[in-house]
Amino acid sequence: MSTKTYDIVVVGGGTAGAFAAATAAQQGLDVVMLERKDEEDAGHIACGDAIKGTSTFPDVIDLDYLREESFTNENISRAMFLNPEGENYDVPFGDGGGAVVDRKRYGEVLLEEADRVGADIQYNTVVKDVIQNGRVRGVEAIRRGNQVTYESDVVIDAAGALSLLQDKVDFEGTNYDTNVDYSQFCSAYREVIEIPDPIEYDDAIVFKPTEELGYLWYFPRSEREINAGLGFQMSEPPMPLVDVLKRDLDSRPEFENAQVKDKLGAALPTRRPYDSAVAPGFMSVGDAAGHVNPTTGGGIPGAAKAGHWAADVAADAITAGEPTEAALWAYNHRVQTDFGKRFAAMDLYNIFGSAHEVDELTNIVTSLPGQAILDIMGKKGELTLSLPEKIKTVATTAMNTRGHWDTLYEAYRTNKLASRIKNLYNRYPTGPDEFAAWRDERDALMDEVYEVTGADPKY
Repeated sequence: MSTKTYDIVVVGGGTAGAFAAATAAQQGLDVVMLERKDEEDAGHIACGDAIKGTSTFPDVIDLDYLREESFTNENISRAMFLNPEGENYDVPFGDGGGAVVDRKRYGEVLLEEADRVGADIQYNTVVKDVIQNGRVRGVEAIRRGNQVTYESDVVIDAAGALSLLQDKVDFEGTNYDTNVDYSQFCSAYREVIEIPDPIEYDDAIVFKPTEELGYLWYFPRSEREINAGLGFQMSEPPMPLVDVLKRDLDSRPEFENAQVKDKLGAALPTRRPYDSAVAPGFMSVGDAAGHVNPTTGGGIPGAAKAGHWAADVAADAITAGEPTEAALWAYNHRVQTDFGKRFAAMDLYNIFGSAHEVDELTNIVTSLPGQAILDIMGKKGELTLSLPEKIKTVATTAMNTRGHWDTLYEAYRTNKLASRIKNLYNRYPTGPDEFAAWRDERDALMDEVYEVTGADPKY
């Protein structure tokens, strides 16, 4: 058994972990990233591969190199919603567009860049336990069959959904969010397929609703290479993901004679971000902290930000002395007042959806204008239209949703509650002393959500 000492230990080599390690190294800290896969397979992660915009990535790595190497389709200008009950629905992005990446090459570049700026990356390393004495002080791992102790001032948990580390840390006496359950997560599966002839919609990311509060997606890496996948909420009965995807692929003429190049499954959070993701000497980032858009499953930009912010705050805490919960709290504040407030607002639509049938939701969604859908699914987390647009929306939606007006009114009230949630998250406390009062106010607001939607409590 050997012992190694670092300023920061990062567990996990995905987006959040790589940006955390790169940030710490850029700040002159001694940082190690522990990745369970070998070097050849590292970076191979199940993902939809789509990114809406690229300007928010932290510049602690060479972003131009990342784009050149891994962004395979930067021509995404619209979203296409496939309606199983009627006409398809096109929504132009209008401002900024998006891209689809080769996720494995993307992951490889992040690891290359973390290494280039000075992070120590150790592959084939499986973390088994944490070291805790008053605070988290490192981890125990098996590296290439040998037991290794990694001591550190701060451990950054980037180990993904339902992280093992969170089962090992004793959070007693902290505000770390332990109200986490498998039903708040999604099971997903995707294939990368190659088709003989170019598709007509290589400028679009395509969504199609499925049973069990899920959706199919078709995201074109190029005009002949497609990331095709689907997922479902674990709060619902299980869905045979592989069979459902195969049936849909077989029903679409553009995928005739398609060849599967890669296949992979994963779990990901479809919940609000953790209320607090810090404890003395410990921080969680990315999927390990619920930093995923709960309506689309998109998590790359948020994970990049979270990893960067966590390492930045950890560096300040280490320099100042003891990395207490209070010293690390600024990380929570950055997350919750940035993308956290949007994701918390979007989570209300998941809760609303859990109380209704898929065909009814499809009828309502396809009656909304494109900008409203974009706002709800990612841009704002709430519907934000001008007065003329609102009048037009009410008239058109009312005409097209006869028989569902009670549900439509629930959706309207849910949107109002989403606005209130965002405002509350703007007032997320700057320190742990005010956290309990803030959480009580948020929980009271969530009680209103459950009353309006009729949904079972999610948390």
